Amino acid sequence: MARGDSFKNKLISGILKSMNILPVYRISEGSENLNNNYDTFAKCREIFRKNGIVLIFSEGLCINEWKLRALKKGTARLAFSSWEEGIELTILPAGINYHSFRSFGKNVEINFGNTFNQHDIDIEHFDGHAVKKFNEKLKDELIPLVHHFDSKDIEGIQNKFSIKQSQFYKPILFIPSKIGKWIHAPLYLPIQSFCKKKAGNSDHYDSVLVGLLFILYPIFLTLIALSFYWMFGEWYWILIFVFMPFFAWAFVQLRDE
Repeated sequence: MARGDSFKNKLISGILKSMNILPVYRISEGSENLNNNYDTFAKCREIFRKNGIVLIFSEGLCINEWKLRALKKGTARLAFSSWEEGIELTILPAGINYHSFRSFGKNVEINFGNTFNQHDIDIEHFDGHAVKKFNEKLKDELIPLVHHFDSKDIEGIQNKFSIKQSQFYKPILFIPSKIGKWIHAPLYLPIQSFCKKKAGNSDHYDSVLVGLLFILYPIFLTLIALSFYWMFGEWYWILIFVFMPFFAWAFVQLRDE
């Protein structure tokens, strides 16, 4: 699920939905849009009936900080509406932790908690009191999964997320990593500049950056492959789809931790 105002543009809405991303609307995005959540919840329940998975960010806000925020009611209401229809829905709490919210090649730690269902919550009716008990249960599961740091505790954050680099990699990947840095600069730097102008002061900067790179990178590779085909012919263009991602991977492996 993603915030509803991301779906205002029809083209972007089509792209997001083609990637199995569904809109969820908050009161801050206009009360007239709240009824659209019924359609989204119905689609979610259909997914659950097929034993599918829906990823929900229960805090309901994107804030670049190292702590768990108060949980919204949407997760509980979706769970209750599913259980009322007899769907055997199970909740899997997950904590996603980033060592940085803006740097390239960040380290990410994902922790999973204990699953639970309606039988693990002492509720008789799906009312406001039940929502509170659900969120208390979910919060208790999430707290151990989410790292809590003060934003000024740079040393603590680095110690927690640091990954020791293999000395074996360095001499082998040094040249490929340098190639990876410069050969991807024509794609990365313009997109980075665009994102800084459009979302530089927003907590969604990284989401916009990653989203654009995700969509445009295949196009970038294809254009380079076509250039190689026009210049050299033969089969050399195929190597672009092998070596370009390898060079990018090499750069990420040798970046500063």
